[in-house]
Amino acid sequence: MLNQPIEAQLSSASDMVDHSAQWAKSIPSRIGRFFTAAHYTLTLVGIAALFVLGMMFFNPDFADKLMALSPFSDNQPEEVVPEAPSLANLMDVPAPALTAAGPVAAAAVPMTEEERKIIGTPRQQKLVTTWLSKRYRVAGDATDMLVSAAYLTAREIKLDPLLILAVMAIESRFNPFAESPMGAQGLMQVMSKVHHDKFQELGGVKAALNPVANIKVGSLILKEYVTRGGSVEAGLKSYVGAADMENDGGYGLKVLSEYQNLKEVAVGKNVSIFTTALIKPPVQAVRPALPAVTPAKPTAVGDMAAAAPKKPGTNLTEEIAAL
Repeated sequence: MLNQPIEAQLSSASDMVDHSAQWAKSIPSRIGRFFTAAHYTLTLVGIAALFVLGMMFFNPDFADKLMALSPFSDNQPEEVVPEAPSLANLMDVPAPALTAAGPVAAAAVPMTEEERKIIGTPRQQKLVTTWLSKRYRVAGDATDMLVSAAYLTAREIKLDPLLILAVMAIESRFNPFAESPMGAQGLMQVMSKVHHDKFQELGGVKAALNPVANIKVGSLILKEYVTRGGSVEAGLKSYVGAADMENDGGYGLKVLSEYQNLKEVAVGKNVSIFTTALIKPPVQAVRPALPAVTPAKPTAVGDMAAAAPKKPGTNLTEEIAAL
């Protein structure tokens, strides 16, 4: 009877040892399952991250939306302060007198139908501004000012503002202080020494690096060349200084490609800011060569008829018969 409690205790201790041994053996398998699950989780997270990065690359607006949703975004509400007129408001003022100090507008006057057709809508202008800011990495406020000046100049001289912006993009990438070894200056790379007369009303050649004055003069030169050449292509060839050359080295193709990009952006199409596609140059039709015409072999009678003087009252047949 006394041995029963002892045997029970020994049996319980043995069961505990067996349970501990089984639990110890299961630890490696549990750790393995944990790392397997962690591996699969990290794989899924990595795939999701690659997908998000791809979306941000091909759709810049998606990146802006993610940044706006982030708790670390610095887009905090700011105190409302008086600001310069917005781009939309600038489009409803009369054609400005551009000076070295900037655009000067009088009282608001609605645009004519012709002007509205050239300029477009404020929404289109805003789309163009946002796209150019991202593509050329220019601050939004600075891009807004440059685009506003281009649109106002375009309204005044009746030239497509998107063409002006395309020239600015290829010439200087929107760097107002760009200068070439040949002396071309500013946003539209104007040769101020050659076109110094056009800068007289804007403060002289020193105003060549003023963004507004440079856009004004460059656009006037471009409009003059387009009008004289009869087409945008011919105008661009003259603008780059290749009017007397066989080709312009691809300059016109680059400008026209960016011009096409801006047209698509303005109508709401999703154009990648990293695009480098160029439009296809027009194919010139080759006229088939005309067959060579062999001149007729002269005859003795023909030579005599041509050389013989005509008599009054006789015709050529009678003269030949008389011979």
